[in-house]
Amino acid sequence: MTVAVTSSRGGVAAVVPADPFALLPRGAVIAVAMSGGVDSSVAAARCAAQGMRTFGITLAMWPRDRERDRDRGCCSIDAVEDARRVANTLGIAHYSWNLEPEFQRDVVAAYAEEYAAGRTPNPCVRCNETIKFGALLERARAAGATHVATGHYARIGRRGGVATLHRAVAAVKDQAYTLHRLDQDQLSRALFPLGGETSKDEVRRTAAELGLVTAAKPDSQELCFVEGSVREDLVRRLAGRFQPGPIVDGAGTMVGQHRGVPFYTVGQRSGLGLAPDRPDAVPLHVIAVDAATNTVTVGPRQALERSVVELGDVHWIGVAPVVGASLSVQLRAHALPAPVILATVADTVRLQCDALISQVAPGQAGVLYHGDEVVGGGVVLAP
Repeated sequence: MTVAVTSSRGGVAAVVPADPFALLPRGAVIAVAMSGGVDSSVAAARCAAQGMRTFGITLAMWPRDRERDRDRGCCSIDAVEDARRVANTLGIAHYSWNLEPEFQRDVVAAYAEEYAAGRTPNPCVRCNETIKFGALLERARAAGATHVATGHYARIGRRGGVATLHRAVAAVKDQAYTLHRLDQDQLSRALFPLGGETSKDEVRRTAAELGLVTAAKPDSQELCFVEGSVREDLVRRLAGRFQPGPIVDGAGTMVGQHRGVPFYTVGQRSGLGLAPDRPDAVPLHVIAVDAATNTVTVGPRQALERSVVELGDVHWIGVAPVVGASLSVQLRAHALPAPVILATVADTVRLQCDALISQVAPGQAGVLYHGDEVVGGGVVLAP
């Protein structure tokens, strides 16, 4: 078995097979979460090519009363049809399961509540934990599956008997960040056939060679449950729960008015409606959002810089690292990792940054890495 040793913790290396199927037991049955996109289509094709029993699942998660208005996108009517056509081409069974109540409760409602509280959530993290590797995995196991495969760009390894999570080979497509809350049982039953791919172009070429209808399908760019902009979606979902309030500077002086705290996030520069007092004025950014006082604070970019980051609701994939460990933290899905030292490990985790970092938005996921291995992560707390 060809392997790549990607990181060593406690003197024990994590072994990541070059073949993502190498860790599967004999007789494995694979349920593939098929979104109707090219990535999950090729993931299904890779599973079917292994000769293992494989079937596809597409989740119907849009509200029943909006079916006629929803034509494109992940989990839409057309997505179900595209996935079904791919499954027919591959010769595997396909099912559509309605998980709309679970999705609305565990993902959409939580997303809206976080924005209402002045925080910036990452719904994809929650969806992976509670839906794809939560409700879907549970139902797939009841249907006879032993594992769930997805089109995520990530890799799974082993350190002894412990499952480990690692970045994908194609760094620009890496999605390990959004999978950091998976526990050992979920990781041991997860399969990521695209983790070793070198580019999205290669995946599209594979789909075209197989004659899959999704080969040229555009990537989805927004949240799957949001039609239009996030701002427009929040106006509808939070109607009656927000009101205008003051925009203040670092000294507490009112400099403008905001339309409601759900529409602002730390680091934001555009859409503030603040005219500069002179042509050479320093651009202003959102520094803090306080739902309790209905206040948005702005300041220069330098005011965003932090030397310390705190995380709450922390989840460790394996054994928690020790205080003083040198790690890196990633604060957004496509942000560059920043070197940090683990200063405290308790109910909250305190990270000392090697260099100042900015745009530390409360509510976002802060994911910790040792090399390319995901160690764990939590929710960014307000400074």
